[in-house]
Amino acid sequence: MSNRKYFGTDGIRGTVGQFPITPEFVLKLGWALGQALGNKGRVVIGKDTRISGYMFESVLEAGLTAAGVNSLLVGPMPTPAIAYLTRTFRADAGIVISASHNPYHDNGIKFFSADGTKFPDEVELEIESLLDKDMTTLESHKLGKAYRIADAAARYIEFCKASFPNNLSLKGQKLVVDCAHGATYHIAPHVFRELGAEVIEIGNKPDGLNINLECGATATKALSEAVIEHKAELGIAFDGDGDRVMMVDAEGQLVNGDQLIWLLAKHLQKNDKLEGGVAGTLMTNMAVEVDLKKEGIAFERTKVGDRYVMQSLKTNGWKLGGESSGHVICLDYNSTGDGIVAALQILKALGETGQTLSAFVKEHELFPQELVNVRVKDADKVLEQEALKKIIEDVEKKLSNSGRVLIRKSGTEPLIRVMVEATEISVAKHHANTIADEVKRLM
Repeated sequence: MSNRKYFGTDGIRGTVGQFPITPEFVLKLGWALGQALGNKGRVVIGKDTRISGYMFESVLEAGLTAAGVNSLLVGPMPTPAIAYLTRTFRADAGIVISASHNPYHDNGIKFFSADGTKFPDEVELEIESLLDKDMTTLESHKLGKAYRIADAAARYIEFCKASFPNNLSLKGQKLVVDCAHGATYHIAPHVFRELGAEVIEIGNKPDGLNINLECGATATKALSEAVIEHKAELGIAFDGDGDRVMMVDAEGQLVNGDQLIWLLAKHLQKNDKLEGGVAGTLMTNMAVEVDLKKEGIAFERTKVGDRYVMQSLKTNGWKLGGESSGHVICLDYNSTGDGIVAALQILKALGETGQTLSAFVKEHELFPQELVNVRVKDADKVLEQEALKKIIEDVEKKLSNSGRVLIRKSGTEPLIRVMVEATEISVAKHHANTIADEVKRLM
């Protein structure tokens, strides 16, 4: 990905009004996609709830129209819904206008191919090359058209419900659902309620500015408090675009993506439905890897980013994988990480075993991890410094076989992420802060 001008690990993302997240650039981006599609076809366009989505929806539609491509506008919809709708409408591509877990003043564009998966590298590179050319407009009789799809939300609700067994019900369960004031706000509560649950909704009143603000999968304090207050069985939190999910148990304890994947893997293996192994990332907790291998389940680490997890799954012919951050990929049901579908699979596993989420977590403890984010202007330059490499080498020697060090630049924000894993949290914190302090000094 290092030779890219615009695309990162998850599309193109940045601050609204600053290049490349400007109306002018996104207009041309829509046109470039239309050119790559051969000046014909149909593209599904969805967005999350941030205020700038209106602007970028309009210019993407205009760019595609100028290139002779039709737009299917579905409004605010979760990212995985766009993957599903792109397939079901037999569209040539899908576009999501979202900056995922970022605050409202950021936005981004990500693409899905006709089969509902992320664009391959060669297509992204082709789009980048087209962006260097002058934008043209086809003759009027060749221009594309735009169509508003009124029932998109209902279609996706039924798709999600279909991933949950007919012989199971959520009746009698009280769930708190945090939609992060994002794209799941008009979807997720209906899904769980229609499957029988009593649903307490929070983070369900988007105003264009409050997406991910002290709520959702990246800030679960409000969810934990609501679960305890309402004496719920568990809480479910999505991020702004609905491709991540985190949970909290009945005691308000956070259950992250690693633990959710761990639970699903063991349940699927017990029922001979795992179909191979599990793909995680460099961030996946060591406890997951150790336990899965003890159970005879193959485990593979990839670079951080759900696109790399997906590549591993495809290469190995596996079905289950994901990230600590809550991307949980269940390829039996959708072609990308899907927060709602993943949550339903967890509820299915708990329902079939009669186990509570709290009981699973107590039996399957993670190794302590400390993650420190350091904001930087030039991450590559800092990471190349010999002084930093020496500090990391010293910490790794001290940890030996009882922990790990991972330092990397973020693919979505101007950050260096420092993660240290150890058998004791105090040890992890000490070493993570030592490395982070060196990063700050080198800046």
